[in-house]
Amino acid sequence: MKKTLIWIGTVIGAGAVMAMAFNLLERNAIVRTVSVNGECITTFKKDKTAITLRVTTLAPTAAESMKMATEKASQITKQLETLPVEMQTTQFNSYEKTEWNRDAQKSVTLGIETTIAIEVSANGMTTIETVLAQFAGQNDIYTENLRMYASPAITKAALEKCLGDATENARVRATAMAAGDGRQVGKMLSVSYGTQTTDVAVPAYGLMRTKMNVAEAAAMDTAGTIVGKDAELSVSVSAIFEIK
Repeated sequence: MKKTLIWIGTVIGAGAVMAMAFNLLERNAIVRTVSVNGECITTFKKDKTAITLRVTTLAPTAAESMKMATEKASQITKQLETLPVEMQTTQFNSYEKTEWNRDAQKSVTLGIETTIAIEVSANGMTTIETVLAQFAGQNDIYTENLRMYASPAITKAALEKCLGDATENARVRATAMAAGDGRQVGKMLSVSYGTQTTDVAVPAYGLMRTKMNVAEAAAMDTAGTIVGKDAELSVSVSAIFEIK
């Protein structure tokens, strides 16, 4: 009986020691962390310029209207083949055009109108100015949506660099916070980020003063020049670091 009690007491004692050990391991397994935000703001140049050439034709029938528009669009693309530009058709539709006749007090059909829009893009402004000068004032051709934008390669490079800077900014903040408690920053455990891109107005290339229909498409200053805009990119990261 006495030996049985000793054996039971030994088992209980060993169990208590193991429980204490597990509690100690559990406390040591708790990872101390710090959560911080990091930011980066940068600007980058818009290296591409684009404009839309819109062909609009009106004829009594759809067949005539589409034939006229297609022939005009083909002439445009053939002329543009001699320039270092990229082209793509962004619109092609035909519809019945009507207008209100005040005398008859009813809507009357004018014919079938066909529209073909061709987006033309190039590196820089010089080539697009050539396009504007070449097609300005031609019948049934309208220029619109003149704009500058950054190519995917430029945007990707700016994003990657700013993301790295924002992450490093977060680590610097985490290091300062950990140092205040006499600790050091370890590895990054998780991170998420968000981006926002806005335009920054800057003086841009001068526009040749030719007769063209771009009033609603291009922002013009008092001197008659295109107002270019750089892209401003802001990146915000939220990171969690281990502290030791």
